[in-house]
Amino acid sequence: MQKPREESLSLAKNILHLIESDQLTSEEKNQIVEDSVENFEQYVNKAILKHRKAASTDFSFVEWEGEGAVFRDTKGREFIDCLGGYGVYLLGHRHPNVVKAVESQIKRYALHSQELVDPLRGYLSKLVAAITPGDLQYSYLTNCGTEANEMALKLARIATGKKCFISTTNGFHGKTFGSLSASGKAVFREPYMPLLPGFYHVEYGNAEAMETMVKNLEATGESVAGILVEPIQGEGGVNVPSQDYFKRLREICDNHGCLLIVDEIQTGMGRTGKMFGIEHFDVVPDIMTLGKAFGGGVMPIAAMVARPKHWVKLEENPFLLGSSTFGGNPLCCAGAIAGIKTILEENIPEMAREKGEYILSRLSNIQNKYSDLMVAVRGKGLLIGMQFANNDIGFDLAKRLFTDNILVGGTLNNATVIRIEPPAVISYEQIDTVLNAIERHIEKLAEEQKRQSVRV
Repeated sequence: MQKPREESLSLAKNILHLIESDQLTSEEKNQIVEDSVENFEQYVNKAILKHRKAASTDFSFVEWEGEGAVFRDTKGREFIDCLGGYGVYLLGHRHPNVVKAVESQIKRYALHSQELVDPLRGYLSKLVAAITPGDLQYSYLTNCGTEANEMALKLARIATGKKCFISTTNGFHGKTFGSLSASGKAVFREPYMPLLPGFYHVEYGNAEAMETMVKNLEATGESVAGILVEPIQGEGGVNVPSQDYFKRLREICDNHGCLLIVDEIQTGMGRTGKMFGIEHFDVVPDIMTLGKAFGGGVMPIAAMVARPKHWVKLEENPFLLGSSTFGGNPLCCAGAIAGIKTILEENIPEMAREKGEYILSRLSNIQNKYSDLMVAVRGKGLLIGMQFANNDIGFDLAKRLFTDNILVGGTLNNATVIRIEPPAVISYEQIDTVLNAIERHIEKLAEEQKRQSVRV
């Protein structure tokens, strides 16, 4: 049965009125909050409301606008964003350079025809080749990170003629079937078992285990197409490997004819204090995937970039990997190009390094004072993890910080490690506000824990 056209049109008009209004009335702001909760419960998934770590008991906070290192809800309450879209907002919310580029492009045309050559895809790919390590050159542009990793897996099989992949426990590469098969956390994988065959996992940071797995697979007649690893594990808990780890992986891949695939979706574009996380280890991968901050914090775009020698078969059939309808569209490419220019122009990697060192130094002092609660602090640049004695402490801290209008991030299903991933444009004044709040709340938690132990 067809639904009434008039009702749908009226609904669309009302929603667009809210989007296009420069100012909202108090009634409209309240209505957005009520509508948002109802819409998630009825049309999205009400479980999403209950699974938010920081504000899981209060649904009145509805994100509405933002710039720089802050965002505001419909009622004008301002939050310092140290979650940063899990790495998206390296340049902050709505960086003017990126917004200007996207606005300029949309005045010309928004999406490509699919038949004519679209110049921005070529320009962005050339720019990616200019900033990535070594001889990485050819790009395949996608809509999101997991799609970029799917393309990397497909290219590795095409380029090598081999079948198997090895990744790491606690690694996270996305939730489509290939990427999920490579990911190394049971909580994401178990609902979809059996996943794709030919995927194996070893301990992150253990090059000997990786080499043993390659040898064992070859000894039993299997062939390894690639090794897929994050330079620093993000979702896995901000785990930083030893300095020689990636050099050993590079040697293993060279000796066994498989490809080193580096997932830079969270670590890339300056987040860790260098343009790419792998540059901390002085290694050139065969394939690199990019996402999150790649779109300048404004547009959704990701990429898979590879060395020329692995691209040969795609010259025979350019659509062998796929033919994404929206991948590499002009609007997203304009945003990514402006984002890269801004990263280079403002030296965002150096900014991330300096501010990250400042944050780590302060957090280390807090950790030394309250080591029973905060057991470790680690990271590089502005990808920082605070590890707590248990999940409850991390969850409690996140909620307390939210009451101070500060947003931080746990791992998706665990708050034992809380991530600090602010935009590089965050001010030192804002950083001190965050660090002072963390210390104040950790001190209160320590006092509460002490009182409880006395009662027992």
